[in-house]
Amino acid sequence: MKTRARIGLVGDLNFDVVAHQSIQRCFEIAKGMGLGLEPIWTGTETLKPGDESLLKQFGGIWCVPASPYRNTDGALWGIQFARTHDVPFLGTCGGYQHALLEYARNVLGLKEADHAEINAQASLPLLSRMQCALVEKSQKVLVTSAGPFREIYGTDAAMEGYHCSYGLNPAFESLFKGTELDVVARSEDGEARAVMLRSHPFFVGTHFQPERAALNGSLHPVVQAFFNACTKHERGAGK
Repeated sequence: MKTRARIGLVGDLNFDVVAHQSIQRCFEIAKGMGLGLEPIWTGTETLKPGDESLLKQFGGIWCVPASPYRNTDGALWGIQFARTHDVPFLGTCGGYQHALLEYARNVLGLKEADHAEINAQASLPLLSRMQCALVEKSQKVLVTSAGPFREIYGTDAAMEGYHCSYGLNPAFESLFKGTELDVVARSEDGEARAVMLRSHPFFVGTHFQPERAALNGSLHPVVQAFFNACTKHERGAGK
């Protein structure tokens, strides 16, 4: 019997959100390609830090756009579970931002790190409002790493679509220098646009929304690689 990977889509489903429409379309395209994937939308309010009961069923976790989430702690717990249990993870847009926040708090020990959209008075606003918002705009992304992300991405540069007003605060990017979390792509003006966790089977966050490629009938290479990692993980787990 063919292995079917269940993918937890951590976020608060709203089909008025273009990214959520795009993600659903990604799975439709994957089905047409013969990939055995089952998307399971998982509201952030259903995730309780420390409770693995929902998350352990997944062969992959995708923290989706449209933050702030109804339950920030739930979203962060989903990310932490994927990171610490070697479950393939993809975070796009808001998911990428919260992956940075989870790492800062739980790996770097910076409990005061916060998201300015949630806490405007944060003493360490790790995620801050961008000088130039990228709401329904495209921007060129440059791959800065010659490692696995370059192999996944398939090219050195490409135009990507966004819907965001917040990103990694450049003043605090140095906190990640020398850690396992590498900045692997940047904008032309040098700001972080993608990260990848070394020594993890698949842990990628993108500021842009690669799911949008599905609206044109194709799977973005990052999404394709994530789906492949989920299928591999599921087979290895023998679920």
